[in-house]
Amino acid sequence: MKTKWKIHQPDKEIVKGLRSALKCSHITASILAGRGITTPEQARDFLNPAISRIRPPFDMKDMAAAAKRAALAITNNEQVLIFGDYDVDGVTSTTLLLEFFKYTRTNVSYYIPHRSDEGYGLQKNHVETFAKGGNKPHLIITVDCGSSSIEAIKAATAAGIDVIVTDHHKVPQIPECIAVVNPKRDDCNAGFDDLAGVGVAFYFAVTLRKELREQGYWKRKKEPNLKDYCDLVALGTLADMVPLTQENRIFTKTGMEVIHQGKRPGIQALINASGIKNGKLESDDIGFRLAPRLNAAGRLGHANTAVELLTAKNLEAASRVAHTLDSLNSERQQTEKLALEDVFDRIQRNPDLVDRKTIVLVGGDWHEGVIGIMAARIAKKFFRPTILISVNDGTGKGSGRSIQGFDLFKGLSTCSDDLEVFGGHAMAAGLTIKQENIDRFKENFEQSAASMTSSQDYVRTVSIDLELNFELINDNLINELETLAPFGTGNPEPLFLAANLKIIKSFIVGESHKRLVLKQPPTGKGAVMNAIHFNPPEDAYTAETINQIAYRLRWNRWMDKKTPQLVIAET
Repeated sequence: MKTKWKIHQPDKEIVKGLRSALKCSHITASILAGRGITTPEQARDFLNPAISRIRPPFDMKDMAAAAKRAALAITNNEQVLIFGDYDVDGVTSTTLLLEFFKYTRTNVSYYIPHRSDEGYGLQKNHVETFAKGGNKPHLIITVDCGSSSIEAIKAATAAGIDVIVTDHHKVPQIPECIAVVNPKRDDCNAGFDDLAGVGVAFYFAVTLRKELREQGYWKRKKEPNLKDYCDLVALGTLADMVPLTQENRIFTKTGMEVIHQGKRPGIQALINASGIKNGKLESDDIGFRLAPRLNAAGRLGHANTAVELLTAKNLEAASRVAHTLDSLNSERQQTEKLALEDVFDRIQRNPDLVDRKTIVLVGGDWHEGVIGIMAARIAKKFFRPTILISVNDGTGKGSGRSIQGFDLFKGLSTCSDDLEVFGGHAMAAGLTIKQENIDRFKENFEQSAASMTSSQDYVRTVSIDLELNFELINDNLINELETLAPFGTGNPEPLFLAANLKIIKSFIVGESHKRLVLKQPPTGKGAVMNAIHFNPPEDAYTAETINQIAYRLRWNRWMDKKTPQLVIAET
């Protein structure tokens, strides 16, 4: 796989202007300019992502109709059902609306399908079951799903059940129901396309609260403080890896502040179970520690367990559920490890599998709950759009991950005749396919990628913010870099380049991490920095010198102390 290192070259005048206006370092000003922040006003908005700065959602298509119908359900004390997805985005969306409606003392319940037994989204058989039950809902509100549930919504209408869809997945065809609140609708120009499902759910709650206010509902009951729900929005937004720009940045920043206040026992219990002990939760902690444990419920068990955790009323009850999720995550890791070993063994024996534009592999015994994670790892390693399909009883369930430059959803759309069902985003998607159609799909998907990409799309690019020699590193700089957080998709943690390094000390920590002491000696004694590289290649650091590294600069917090540390990303 080819890799290209690209160092940003921001406009010098813009950098100078930002540095002067913000009274910050040249380095921080360069990073901001390299990310398209060109004016002091934009920079101040970016550096101060207060919840008061979010744009109002009221122009979002169908939002007003959705709020009016939901308000009617509340005032008439109707039976409301929240129908969610089984990933973190879906679980947090479900929890958010569940808690909002419970606050109004509405008769509300929720339903999340079992991943393996039922599959994704609201289906016709779900509606038939709800309609026959003793607590037939008057209103179903979908979260993080529903945009493709055409037949299910028709069945609901026939059964006298109203449906409101809140979602953020691409809309192949707008279903006919009370409202479809989805910023990715072609006819929605409100400018909220990057919201996660939980962001859409939050904005629905904002609009519903306003609708109830205008009806005088809150005269007899105190309005809920929706800022307290931002912890859920932060979890779902980071887990779904949507761009951390505009509202997503504000929601995440605010939500992490709420998490630090310790208001939700379930999150605190999950933090404890995840072994996070440095006292400062980072976005990485959510993405790589909390989210996988929440996702483990839907992958290997049932996502209801994750909702149970997030709605727990005390730390003791939450701790028991968090322990369950931690155990499920360990099981998920082992299941994933064994399946990946099978995949890599197959690729080693058939190297031509990765000579194509796309990787499509089929397994009979892969657990459906882990194939999405596996696809992400394979796509990252070989830098190819990857789809893994688990086949059982003649039907394949697939999960795909893509690379920048190839819209996976559009690619699957060109192969729709081969598929039973599909849906997702540019970077991630799921599908169902008949076993006899898989070979044809492989070729059609390959041709789709070939026609939609160029050779440059298959060259992995490492974007470097700027070259930063050790002698320029100081405490003030690290503190400034922290103001750029939270980091994630769309706002990656700054990446720096350092060249001509000498290894002073090197040793293994944990199972496979490398801790180093590095020296960069341009003059005199040179500057020395502590560094760590998580899971480096086996052949890394075998010499006494290093030509260059790409690294992130952080505080290493331990036992109420903090010291500068490089986190090496590439060599």
